[in-house]
This record gives sequence, structure tokens and C-alpha cells, in this order.
Amino acid sequence: MGGISIWQLVIVLVIVLLIFGTKKFRNMGSDLGSAVKGFKSAMGDAEQKATQNSEQKTAEHLDNKSADSAPIDVNVTKKEESKKDV
Repeated sequence: MGGISIWQLVIVLVIVLLIFGTKKFRNMGSDLGSAVKGFKSAMGDAEQKATQNSEQKTAEHLDNKSADSAPIDVNVTKKEESKKDV
């Protein structure tokens, strides 16, 4: 009732194959596959670059923070303990 049955889909597929031919479908399939593969690799590259950028910013922030702070001069003297005989 209003839905598309499997037989109607098969008939439409056969008509499309007769019009365009199998070679065009193979080419379209390979083009679609390469597009999906390129998209996945681009997404992976973008995530990798984002991770590298955040690591670089953290390192730069730490470098800037250590450069901004003034060095502390501390004279350390050893305290000699006197031993008393009890």
C-alpha cells in the first residue's frame, strides 16, 4: 500500500542499466569509492593536524611561561649540626 516493493526496485534497476549501461555504473562506483576514500583520509589528516597544533601551542605556552618568569637566585648553605654528648 504505497510502499515500494523489491520487484519495483528490480524493474527500475534493469531500466537504468539498459539506458546507461554497466560500464558507466562501474565508473560511477569507482569514482564514488575513491571520493569516500579521499574524504576519510582528509578527515584523518585534519584530526592529526589539530592534535599537532594543540601540542605545539601547549609547548609554546610552556616556553613563553618559563621565559616570562624571572630566575630565582638562591644561596644554599649547609647547616652544620652540632653534636652534643648527653
